[in-house]
Amino acid sequence: METLVDSNAGSPGNWIIDGTAESFNADVVTASQERLVLVDLWAPWCGPCKQLGPVLEKIVGNAGGAVSLVKIDIDQNPQIAQALRVQSIPAVFAFKNGQPVDAFMGALPESEIKKFIEKNAGAAIGPSPVEAAMEAGLAALEEENIEVALAAFAQILDVEPENAEAKAHLARVYLMMSETEAAQNLLDTIDDKEKDNPAVSAAFAALSLAENAANAGDLAPLLAKVDSDPEDLDARLDLARAQIGAGQHKEGGDNLLEIIRRDREWKDAIARQELLKLFEVLGPMHDITKDLRRGLSSLLFS
Repeated sequence: METLVDSNAGSPGNWIIDGTAESFNADVVTASQERLVLVDLWAPWCGPCKQLGPVLEKIVGNAGGAVSLVKIDIDQNPQIAQALRVQSIPAVFAFKNGQPVDAFMGALPESEIKKFIEKNAGAAIGPSPVEAAMEAGLAALEEENIEVALAAFAQILDVEPENAEAKAHLARVYLMMSETEAAQNLLDTIDDKEKDNPAVSAAFAALSLAENAANAGDLAPLLAKVDSDPEDLDARLDLARAQIGAGQHKEGGDNLLEIIRRDREWKDAIARQELLKLFEVLGPMHDITKDLRRGLSSLLFS
């Protein structure tokens, strides 16, 4: 399996250094004759600086030499801040051909920093190795290519062990492999503040559906039970859960709609709850989601 994420990707290398007033001419003025140089003015007491610094380092480390970063502590080098007329930090200046050509203040999000760098470098710096691996993993997950998806998300976690989205997607892969306990254990490591992340909530929904399917049993006897007594909503719920667990999402969703049609509030509207989990797992743009959502709307608002 090809390595999708270089474990050294994003490492500072020679592109990220701590600068001083004495080294400024060599580190910034001279170096900017060859490539774009970012000067990050920060201080140990500055909270936003601590947020911005790691993001800057990650982007520059992933840019493969297209840009370098010089970090300058203004408490130790106040003359640099004075020369650049800095009034607040963090402040980041872009230098080209020995001159400052652009700047921004404050802790911008990663996407905005990349746009800033690309504008001043005159070229796209492309996705980071982690972003590229995430794209590859999601494409593989969509195609149910377990081997590629498993490798991609596992490699992301080697580089970023707390990446909540990678954990969530890897848990989905485990569920495809019928490794329910492994998926549960992985999801349990996700911080509570990440639980609203769509990828994380979808993974928890997928776990719930998988657990329900495991408890529901085999399809054949459930189908026979529902055929013999269409009014048996417990049997129909078990059948719907088993069908969804077997990948028969449309059939399972239709049986949940049938429960709602017969008794929309049965067991605290459990059929609607299961249907919403299915929507979350498939995603809002999936054809099955759209079809079932239309059916649900028709039942609820008719």
